[in-house]
Amino acid sequence: MTEISGRVTLVPLTVADADEMVDVLGGDLYAFIGGSAPTLEELRARYARQVAGGPPGQEWRNWIVRVEGQAIGYVQATITHEGRRAEIAWVVGERWQGRGYASEAARALVDWLDERGVSTVEAHIHPDHTASAAVARRAGLVPTGRFDDGERLWRRGPA
Repeated sequence: MTEISGRVTLVPLTVADADEMVDVLGGDLYAFIGGSAPTLEELRARYARQVAGGPPGQEWRNWIVRVEGQAIGYVQATITHEGRRAEIAWVVGERWQGRGYASEAARALVDWLDERGVSTVEAHIHPDHTASAAVARRAGLVPTGRFDDGERLWRRGPA
């Protein structure tokens, strides 16, 4: 199912999206999250795993964020606890940052989770990544005092 919110469209991930996304995920996106830009082969393998779904007890949901049909990033949710909790993430390519697309996409994702009865939504954000913190805040999450691997846990809903 395709979700549309404002200027962005969330389209379910396919392995074929790797061909377009490899360029979107280049550059300096990994300054806060670590790692490096994936190669096309690495991205195809990652997307094949993601499309296959999660391990028992987890539901993986992944969408490509599109603006006027062009891929600009992705959002994802790992749903656990019998559908009551989700860990979310978002990435928008450097060329499209600063235009509010990540906020719209994250908000659409949280709305989708709300419609499915997910009561707790969480995200881990590097404490120096002010842009991602702003996206989390706009999606309805608030910072907690908990840190995991150097990233602050943001949450909406019960712990």
